[in-house]
Amino acid sequence: MARVRLSPGDGVLMVNNRPPSEYFGRRDLETVVTQPLRATDTLGRFALSIRVSGGGVAGQAGAVCHGIARALVAADPELRPLLKRAGLLTRDSREKERKKYGLKRARKAPQYTKR
Repeated sequence: MARVRLSPGDGVLMVNNRPPSEYFGRRDLETVVTQPLRATDTLGRFALSIRVSGGGVAGQAGAVCHGIARALVAADPELRPLLKRAGLLTRDSREKERKKYGLKRARKAPQYTKR
């Protein structure tokens, strides 16, 4: 889950009180996070303060990207068509499948023995 606070500023981006390069540690995840800002050409116009928790780092980067896109639409509704076309306003609805009885995990069955 990501909470994004967007305010007019100099383009400072902080994720859990750390810069994204330090928090995520991977260049590709950093580009995922800044994707909505690059798509709308607002990279230096807003200061962003983001709190993120749960999941892994890749999932958190996706959640931050989605949160920034939604915050940009709330700040300027004119940006909605741009973000919609880039596919940044669609939530990833996948969730962990529940474990079923008789199985080891959601789909892994115990090993079959013939004799």
